[in-house]
Amino acid sequence: MSGLSSVPSGDSSSDGTDAADLTELLRRSSLGDEAAFARLYDAVAARVYGLVLRVVRDPAQAQEVSQEIFLETWRTAARFDAARGSAISWILTISHRKAVDRVRSAEAASRRDTSYHQTSHTVAHDTTAESAATLIEGQRVRRAMSDLTVAQRTALELAYFGGYTHSEVATMLDLPLGTAKTRIRDGLIRLRDAMGRDDDRPGAPPEGPHSAQHSAQHSAQHSAQHSAQHRAPHDGSGS
Repeated sequence: MSGLSSVPSGDSSSDGTDAADLTELLRRSSLGDEAAFARLYDAVAARVYGLVLRVVRDPAQAQEVSQEIFLETWRTAARFDAARGSAISWILTISHRKAVDRVRSAEAASRRDTSYHQTSHTVAHDTTAESAATLIEGQRVRRAMSDLTVAQRTALELAYFGGYTHSEVATMLDLPLGTAKTRIRDGLIRLRDAMGRDDDRPGAPPEGPHSAQHSAQHSAQHSAQHSAQHRAPHDGSGS
């Protein structure tokens, strides 16, 4: 495949290519059609860059990750299944995963740089307990997210992990606003129910009727805020 051009740095919308066209372009790309892939790239590059920038918070890093996303899209296009979701949803799911991987890589590098400091002072007990609780809660959310449909999971990831508004999610997924809101709402309900089932396990502390939903929303929002705290990652390594 020929080298990709620079990813457009901005939040401009796609070139108007509709969902059916994107699906066909992705199908042709899976067969090695470079012209089709170039059109696909032009149609979604701004959206991909915008999503990645919201996560990594650094334009240079966002450019690098976006290029990695399109290379993976080219290599794995044959795995796309139109029966499980739209082409743009599939590409944005890859985008979000790659962006989060880059942030985690930067976090790991930062932890290595400060490992001596972390092991040479006493950590307060309540801080340790809070960190453990946050880790456990995050694991519960990830398990619950796996129970969602692809459409619901993509909408929730954009809204809560990507930090986009409902209107922005609708625009990015080529959906009516009402449909986007419904997917987010239904996803939250299923997330709440899944986490509620987890709370029903033997030995789990009792919770009020609305606590599971609150926990699901709070944990998703906490994850989004946690990612947003990392402004310019210093690790240049990819995922």
